[in-house]
Amino acid sequence: MAAKDNYGAENISILEGLEAVRKRPGMYIGSVGSRGLNHLIYEIVDNAVDEHLAGFCSEINVTLNPDGSVTVEDNGRGIPTAKHPTAGVSAVEVVFTILHAGGKFSDDTYKISGGLHGVGSAVVNALSKELSVEVKRDGKVFFQSYKQGKPLAPLKETGICAKKTTGTKVTFAPDPEIFEKTEFKSDAVRSRLHETVYLNPGLTIHFTDKRPGFEADEVFHEPEGLSAYVKALNEGKETVCDIVRFSDSADDIEVEVAFQFVDVFEENILGFCNTIFTQEGGSHITGFKTKFTTVINQYARELGILKEKDANFTGTDVRNGMTAVIAVKHPDPRFEGQTKTKLDNPDAATVVANITGIGVTHFFDKNPEQLKAVIECANKSAKIRKAEEKAKTNMLSKSKFSFDSNGKLANCESRKASECEIFIVEGDSAGGSAKTARNRATQAILPIRGKILNVEKASIDKVLGNAEIQSMILAFGCGFMEGYGNDFDIDKLRYDKIVIMTDADVDGAHIDTLLLTFFYRFMPELIKAGHIYIATPPLYRAKPKKGEGEYLYDDRALEKYRQEHEGESFEVQRYKGLGEMDPEQLWETTLNPETRILKQVEIEDAILASKVTEMLMGTEVPPRRDFIYAHADEAEIDA
Repeated sequence: MAAKDNYGAENISILEGLEAVRKRPGMYIGSVGSRGLNHLIYEIVDNAVDEHLAGFCSEINVTLNPDGSVTVEDNGRGIPTAKHPTAGVSAVEVVFTILHAGGKFSDDTYKISGGLHGVGSAVVNALSKELSVEVKRDGKVFFQSYKQGKPLAPLKETGICAKKTTGTKVTFAPDPEIFEKTEFKSDAVRSRLHETVYLNPGLTIHFTDKRPGFEADEVFHEPEGLSAYVKALNEGKETVCDIVRFSDSADDIEVEVAFQFVDVFEENILGFCNTIFTQEGGSHITGFKTKFTTVINQYARELGILKEKDANFTGTDVRNGMTAVIAVKHPDPRFEGQTKTKLDNPDAATVVANITGIGVTHFFDKNPEQLKAVIECANKSAKIRKAEEKAKTNMLSKSKFSFDSNGKLANCESRKASECEIFIVEGDSAGGSAKTARNRATQAILPIRGKILNVEKASIDKVLGNAEIQSMILAFGCGFMEGYGNDFDIDKLRYDKIVIMTDADVDGAHIDTLLLTFFYRFMPELIKAGHIYIATPPLYRAKPKKGEGEYLYDDRALEKYRQEHEGESFEVQRYKGLGEMDPEQLWETTLNPETRILKQVEIEDAILASKVTEMLMGTEVPPRRDFIYAHADEAEIDA
């Protein structure tokens, strides 16, 4: 439908108060799926952590209540309750109803803060069906409640408390009008809370899940801080050196680093700023990586391990096997977006680099044998890298890739990546049907045969040698895994959507998992940028004697259909695979953007995702079996 020609001042909408948040929630919390839902908890917890950073909070209680709501309570100073001098309402109401209002803008209130834009509490309130706040302060108890962001009554005094008893308690229930699902995932919440206490050794967090069937009661407290975090991340792995930890500050920026090398061919570097996980890294990570690479190369030359004619080790070489946590506290950090995924302060890179140079040198000068072990990891990595670069060059030069020439990819006509999508389809039968059913203008079909290589158990030369993986790398056009020859460049991606389309059965689910493992380990940027999807083909088609048929996507839908049509006669067609659908049915149910259901793959918690991937696809059977038994009834991917 075309837009109207008339476009004047009257067409400019002004969204009052928190309307903007409800209208565009993704701008404030990232998504309205599981990740965005859990982000509501983190916003309130982060406010309590800011009180801890300011020296006024030692305990936080997080409770998932039986009715689906959440309660976060801290023993900080309590939000100020007096009337705001300009707003004309209590400071509590200002915090929960006005964007960009809070104590984070005053250096006198918070020197270091994770909540920087003054929107966290107001956003949570806007996206909640109901929210209430209780404040203990100055020997009094105050209370106010809200509905969809709007106060039901002014803040009122409801009781008294001991003068020394202070704090804030927030209870909220996410609004089903906003969120696709309103059931919190406790695994991700627990992981985030545990992560928070690693970064704040003096803080204790109590987590309680009171929901029927999910009951849990845990206390998180990690006095050893980042050292304990690295130890936990490396649990069960063979270590190469001791945990190295150092901290210092400069230019009002505090830096703490802990790292250790393990006998695994991968790196795991996590960055935090003001206790917030910077999933996409940023300047603090760049500063650490650059300086560490320089120091190791200097040592390698001093020790004669690198000769004059030898090239330096690359950053990938020196970090292979490294598990590291880099945490900075910055008085004025700049992030990309409200969800704070990437730090953008140049001064953070400089300060982290300087402190890293001193800390790393101080440790390795005192521990030469451990230094040699780390350099040996880099040396081994360099040799493997060179062999793999050769394998990759051979792969890319086997045949000059051109669309439709390899007999597999049926490419789309458009070359405009933003409107193109590619479907990875298992099997010739399903691939043939999909090629006939698709919209040739914007939809490409890439058939693969059987189950691709499990990359969690394979060396990179075997990964690169796998025909199905080669086909995907060549089709996507954005390269392969940063650090291996022709670096990965997401800007060269030929398709906006990469859709995994497999049969709705156990084998199909296994292929989904293998493909997701490949993307997560070797092209994680595709997931982070929201390019990976899973198609949802129907399991059944119910056709009554009279009327239109209906596609049903799972057994629950079939049971509901039977209940709704009890006493009526109807036939049920069971689709055992995509190849059983004729092209018209496949288009209508799975390919047509107007009617299909696509599930977007998200990484809600990178640390948890890495551990689960390693466990599910690795070599250890007992942990995998235990996990599957424990989570069998909740095996789904959020849209």
